[in-house]
Amino acid sequence: MTRAGSVCAQQADSAAQDTTAAAGISAGESEAERPRRSLVKWNEYDGRFFTLRVGAGFLVDYATYDQDQASKEQRDLEPGFKIRDSRLLVSGRIKTKRRLTYQAGFMYDGYLDEWFVRQSGLMLAVPEIWGNLWIGRAKQGVSLNRVMTGYDGWTHERFTFSDAAVPLLADGIKWLGYLPDRHLIWNLGVFTDWLSKDQSFSYFHQAVAGRIAWVPMASDSVGKLVHLGLSFQIGKPEDDTLQLKAKPEASDAPNFIDTGKFHATSANLLGFEAYYRPGPWLFGTEYYWEKAGSPETGDPVFSGGDIFANWLVTGETRSYNTVGGYFRQVSPRRTVFEGGPGAVEVLLRFSYSDLNSGTLQGGTFWRLTPMVNWHLADFLRLELIYGYGRLDRFALKGNTQFFQSRFQFEF
Repeated sequence: MTRAGSVCAQQADSAAQDTTAAAGISAGESEAERPRRSLVKWNEYDGRFFTLRVGAGFLVDYATYDQDQASKEQRDLEPGFKIRDSRLLVSGRIKTKRRLTYQAGFMYDGYLDEWFVRQSGLMLAVPEIWGNLWIGRAKQGVSLNRVMTGYDGWTHERFTFSDAAVPLLADGIKWLGYLPDRHLIWNLGVFTDWLSKDQSFSYFHQAVAGRIAWVPMASDSVGKLVHLGLSFQIGKPEDDTLQLKAKPEASDAPNFIDTGKFHATSANLLGFEAYYRPGPWLFGTEYYWEKAGSPETGDPVFSGGDIFANWLVTGETRSYNTVGGYFRQVSPRRTVFEGGPGAVEVLLRFSYSDLNSGTLQGGTFWRLTPMVNWHLADFLRLELIYGYGRLDRFALKGNTQFFQSRFQFEF
């Protein structure tokens, strides 16, 4: 979920005349970007043969709930604090003639209460194929909202169906491409579980995933921008067993929607994404369908997505990583440490998930979430969140109010 301040590892090699350098942008994964302002400098090294940067990130959440009687019968929710995420990230460039960068991440996930290896691997600039090749552990590339680091996102958590259907990480090879004159961005990857089998983020034994987007814009950092994209994922579930489940966008809550484990030989996902940024406003929506190859359960089709409107009250504009195809973090015009107000961001999101299909009754869930983000600086953020959700499951329709907050720190 975080960049944790790495060296600008995915910029293209200008000597190789990469189109990404001509566009003046940074290619590659969201976790490889460094913030515009850095908290410290002692964590950087620039040597003869390589560069090195050590970064870290930390999230702590608080949540309390107000449930009606049906909701209490469906799920028991307890208020409290929780460490959502803490991690260490090492990254840099190996000074070869062709640009070669590396990254290694290690994360404690309070969502799952375990440590695991985060995005780690090598990125090689290959201008001959209009982009870069990533080898290692990475996000598969499905969904702009999923590819973005959660530290940069406008909401506190990704929408429920994203967590249910799209793996967070996978091991494999991914091609990230960009044609600026055609306004086209894409990524295509093949993945396997030979290193990640039985880890919580591993859904598939083998998978192919990709995304293509058309992105006309005035600039990646100012003015109007349109992003229209399509994503797909073709997966063979581990041990021919699939389970879709997700929390209600609250890190310390139990799963609200859950199909339970069922036999499936395939899981194919298709979806679209649309975003419009007219300056300090940002509007967006994503929606996905996943069909499971499971004759025993009626070959179920599940679906879900979200829609939101977002406004930076203090006038900033969310910049965009053109090659990676996602939005970056908010960088305040004047931080509170510079005597300014920081950046204030308000938004409203509606999310929906339907895991009822065939013989499976995983439930439907929707949630309406207004929230406020206060970006005190590039490395410090506070969030105040309210949510109202309805779970239709267990022959009950339960309503829950969510009162949440988050403290975010990174360098």
